[in-house]
Order: sequence, then C-alpha cells, then structure tokens
Amino acid sequence: MAKLMDFNLVLMAAVLFSVLYHWTTTEAEDLYVNTTILDSAIAKGAVCLDGSAPAYHFYPGTGSGVHSWLIHLHGGGWCETTSDSKYRAHTDLSSNNAPIVAHFSGVLSNDPQLNPDFYNWNLVKIRYCDGSSYTGDIEEVDPDTNLHYRGARIFEAIMEELLYSKGMIYAQNVPILGGTSAGGLGAIIHSDKFKLFFPLTFRVKCISDAGFFVNVKTITGEPQIQEYYKRVVALHGSTKNLPLSCTLSLDDPSLCFFPQYAAQHICTPLFIINSAYDSFQINRSLVPPEADPQHVWDYCKGNLNYCSPNQLQTIQDFRLTFLEALNELGPSTSRGYFISSCHSHHGIEIQSYWSYNNSPTLANKTIAEAVGDWFFDRSGFQEVYCPYPCGESCH
Repeated sequence: MAKLMDFNLVLMAAVLFSVLYHWTTTEAEDLYVNTTILDSAIAKGAVCLDGSAPAYHFYPGTGSGVHSWLIHLHGGGWCETTSDSKYRAHTDLSSNNAPIVAHFSGVLSNDPQLNPDFYNWNLVKIRYCDGSSYTGDIEEVDPDTNLHYRGARIFEAIMEELLYSKGMIYAQNVPILGGTSAGGLGAIIHSDKFKLFFPLTFRVKCISDAGFFVNVKTITGEPQIQEYYKRVVALHGSTKNLPLSCTLSLDDPSLCFFPQYAAQHICTPLFIINSAYDSFQINRSLVPPEADPQHVWDYCKGNLNYCSPNQLQTIQDFRLTFLEALNELGPSTSRGYFISSCHSHHGIEIQSYWSYNNSPTLANKTIAEAVGDWFFDRSGFQEVYCPYPCGESCH
C-alpha cells in the first residue's frame, strides 16, 4: 500500500509544485472557473471511483472563438489495486472532494497575450476521478468497497453534456482534445473516438502533454512499468477501450496502454509535448524506490547536476529509449512534437511552461507558438532539444 501511495503522490506533488510556482509568478492572467458536477451522469453509471458524479470546468468562448472548442483531460496517476483505489477515492481525485473552482492558465488562459491562438475558445477541463486515464468500464460494483471502475463512461457522459447542453455540437472545424500526464495518455487513447463526434471535414486534432510514457525497464532490469500498466488495465477492464487494431496486433493487449504502441493505431493528428528526461518516468519507471533501496539515486533523480558519470550515462540511455519509442510511431506530416531536455514533468496548463518570458523554446518557438502553428497548418513542427546539459536551466 505504501508503495502504491508513493507512486501517485510523487506525480501529484510534482503537479502541485508546478501550480504553486505559477501562482507566484503571474498576476493579471489568473482565471478561476467554477466546478460543474454532472449529476445526470449517475443514472448512466458514469461515476467516479467512489460512485460520485463526475465533474468538469467550462469557460465559454467569445467572438471568433465562440464555435471553437478545446477539451483538456486532467491527470494524476493511476490505480492498480483495490486498496490504491480506496485511497484515491478519498482525495481531490474524487468529485466529492473536488475544489469549488479550477485555475485556468497556460493552454486554458483567456489572455490573448499569453494564449493568442486559443484564448477566446470554449475551454473545458475534465476532472480526473477514475484512475485509468478514462478507460475503465466494469459493470459490477465491488460490494465490499463500493468502488466503481467507469472512466470510459465518464468520458462519454461529459462529451454528451458538452455536445448537447453546452453547444459543442455546433462546433465549426476546430475541436481539440488534449490532456496532461495521465490525461495526456487518455487524450491519445480517446482521440479517434473524439473525432467521430464531428464531421469528417473538421480539423480535429489531439495534444498529448507529458503523457508519452515509454515501456522501459528499471535499472535492475525489471519491467516494472509494464507490469504496473497490466494491473491497471486488468483492474479497470480497460482493454475494450484501447485502440482495437492495437490490441489485436499484440500478444499482450495491455501494452496498448503505452502511447508508443497505441499511437501507431490512431488516425487523429497528434502533437506530443514531453521531456526526453521526464522526471516522473525517471523517478518511477527507470529508478523506482524499490530498485534503489540504498537511496543512491536520490540526489541524481532530484537534479541531474548531481548525477555521477555512471548515473548520467543511464539517464542518457533513457533519453535514447524515449526517442526510439517516439520514432516507432513512424513518419507523419500530420504529427508534431516538442521534445525538451527539461528534467521535469510540467504541464501546459502552467503559464511559465506554455508561453512566458522564460518558457522552454525550440527553433525559437515556445510550446504555444509551436502548437498554434501546427494546429492551424501555418507550419509543421517536429523538434527535439539537444541532450543534457542542454536545458539544464529549464524552469
């Protein structure tokens, strides 16, 4: 239980740090959006782990963006066991404990100076309360714990609400499905399903932020993240909601929970934003606590400047594994990517990461500029930052 809690708490702490950093470095652009609890979803069985109704935050579009939509999936790790799910059900990853308002910034900002391409769109953030990247769908409810595994139903129920109650059905040409971390993984998995909600002529695209989790072994040679994902998929009954052509092509369908396999089978244009030194993956997939019981890696995992030569070589090998997984997707002019060398697990909801004076840049473009150029077909963007120590001063 302690290990499972630690796995998710590391990610939640990283997200919290990023949000707190943003609050201390911005002023006028702050936007707070009320939480909407979708009580009608309960009758459809589209409920959170604890059986509560799902929730989302909606900021309506204006002017030229009144018929444009950007849907962002909230992230926050996964759960692989009943005990882990029970713990999550009592955190703010449940609608019963959801905050009254959400802080919109970065890709969800309504400031034209900080988010010039999307500031006046309909902006939606879907809260994460299922622990399966919105893929679970098990009818039976655990009688002892009252736990529900219904992430895929939550996604469908909120899409239906946005389409018919909020007017997304009248979208014109430009819907985007995005997400950060576990939400970025969910965006990839659901992108083709999302595309089917709109006419084939629409420019429907997907943005996956800090969600390109790769199948890497630990420093002791254990396939820990692969086995972890396998347990997540089994617990939530997720296989049926993974890309069908992917699950049919692999001996182990749960591998399709990895973006490097799933994204090979989606048709929706995809933009991948990630670090080749993703701190969450280094901390939890490459060097999890159980692979380093003597805590030899603690300083290195916290700051690459403190790595020994051997440790740094291992980190560089991880980067190569990450880039090889990215290359497995194959060439595509419709795909974009912004791969930084920041030792971080930031999200594009953070203004200092998306578009700010000290934001990471590639080819002299911020992430906001790169995504905007790609989405509106002003230019393609497929850039990878040079290896560490490049990017060592990333914020």
